[in-house]
Amino acid sequence: MSKGLTEIAGIKVGHATDPDGFTGCTAILCEGGAVAGVDVRGSAVGSEEFELLSPLHVTGAIHAVCLAGGSAFGLEASSGVRRYLEKKGVGFYTGAARVPLVVGAILYDLAFGSAAARPTREMGEKAAAAAHDGPVLEGAVGAGTGATVGKLHGMATAMKSGIGSACVFLDGELAGVRVAALAAVNALGDVLDPETGQILAGTREAPDSLNFIGSAAAMKRGHRAGFRSAANTTLLVVATDARLSKPMATKLAQLASIGVARSIAPVWTMSDGDVVIALSAGSKQAPVDALGVAAAEAVSNAIVRAVRLAPSLGGLPGLASKP
Repeated sequence: MSKGLTEIAGIKVGHATDPDGFTGCTAILCEGGAVAGVDVRGSAVGSEEFELLSPLHVTGAIHAVCLAGGSAFGLEASSGVRRYLEKKGVGFYTGAARVPLVVGAILYDLAFGSAAARPTREMGEKAAAAAHDGPVLEGAVGAGTGATVGKLHGMATAMKSGIGSACVFLDGELAGVRVAALAAVNALGDVLDPETGQILAGTREAPDSLNFIGSAAAMKRGHRAGFRSAANTTLLVVATDARLSKPMATKLAQLASIGVARSIAPVWTMSDGDVVIALSAGSKQAPVDALGVAAAEAVSNAIVRAVRLAPSLGGLPGLASKP
């Protein structure tokens, strides 16, 4: 069975979870440095240090990504990841000190659980300290603790989501190359089976119903989002053990976004802050187009796992708790 994102050598994943406040953060460490790029498709993005991902930025690699709940307050968790790496001597050498380059992205979970519960710097440090290269822990943990989907008509008819991770192994002439993804799924829309288009989790007809309205179809009939704007986000980290430049890592992030569109509908709305961060942490050779095909598949699988492995929590149903 795949370990998920940690199938890529040099990548470690750790979570810090607040089970009472229903929030948390997830640290993705690449201590040896990873060339990175980003694709921003949502219109409600909350982020930190995204300029590090620009091909025009002077630095060539980053050392960690921190995903967190807590809306903008959760960006504080990135400082904890940075502090943890500094203590280990990991970072970009400036001549006077090593500065860990940590990219942060957040999702909105303040309406689920306690609005006063936010990932802190201490939680970020705890998540980084817990990072390992074993199988990624999935479900309602870390940044996915307070994640929900299907919020077209508000939280009362939403469903529980969380963290999911998956890996695709290339074959043939590209045998040995891997592309993996980790998803924190907090979408306005519904999560679909990418093979059949069937809704797996999404907006329900009523709080006591498990029947879906079909959010995309409902929007075409004039239904408007009943949930506050800028309150939804799907955060993705994609990693490969193929060697890429920063422009090619950016292209990989763009191609990986195809997997988001296959698995969430509607997607990239004015109320979503969807982001894909791509990491190149290896030396293998593969065309970026082939990596992109694999990345889209890994992303779709990770998104599906995020809802399949989410338990019922906070009064919302989750697929992991269905009989």
